Amino acid sequence: MKHIPRKRFGQHFLADAGVIDSIVRAIDPHAGEPMVEIGPGLTALTQPLVERLGRLTVIEIDQDLIPRLRAHPQLDVVASDVLKVDFTALSQRLCGVLPEGGSTAPRMRVVGNLPYNISSPILFHLLDHVAVIRDQHFMLQKEVIDRMVAAPATADYGRLSVMLQWRYAMENVLFVPPECFDPPPKVDSAVVRMVPLAAPPAIDFRTYGELVQTAFSQRRKILRNTLGRWLEQRGFGGQFDLQRRAEEVPVAEYVALAQALQA
Repeated sequence: MKHIPRKRFGQHFLADAGVIDSIVRAIDPHAGEPMVEIGPGLTALTQPLVERLGRLTVIEIDQDLIPRLRAHPQLDVVASDVLKVDFTALSQRLCGVLPEGGSTAPRMRVVGNLPYNISSPILFHLLDHVAVIRDQHFMLQKEVIDRMVAAPATADYGRLSVMLQWRYAMENVLFVPPECFDPPPKVDSAVVRMVPLAAPPAIDFRTYGELVQTAFSQRRKILRNTLGRWLEQRGFGGQFDLQRRAEEVPVAEYVALAQALQA
């Protein structure tokens, strides 16, 4: 029976064989690697991945798709909303050990054609489990990836850029037009590679998140009117140039400010 894509799950199924092959080559899966795919759908990407891996764990929320996925002998199916999945526990199950600072500890790889309506929440959810992840390859709305990888002082640079770049090295690896999907989305898509930094700066993530959110709350105003008041309320007596807009401040300076507040 033909599966009807569900709008509430943001389903747009990849259907272009050439693009699928390009994505698999970008991911470069090898036999035995622990990998998790978010939203396998009709297995267009799943099948070529599992043929190279031997076994693959998939996370699917659509109850109509779960039975056919469970019928696949090489798939381990997690029937759940991805935002409720404990990726740290899942990694422990797949890798057999939790990485605790050792670069040689096994870590899992995460891939997927993410539902565009909740792509940012998924990215932030995974950020909570980044220590157990080796890399991430995601199909996303192109404009979201543009924001993720944007440089300071550009129109795309914003909260998402700053919140992710402190922890990942990221690159846009493939452009995917709407006609490669069924049904075609109304936007362009792309594939992003996200590799967790081997030695990320030590910060209090809650403080950092609040700082960045405050800075970009009124991005057209200079920071004296937004972040300046926030810093004053916290008794910050250090040096930070508030005569700039939020989009002009590099990630490293936001990180340094968060660290100074901790100190």
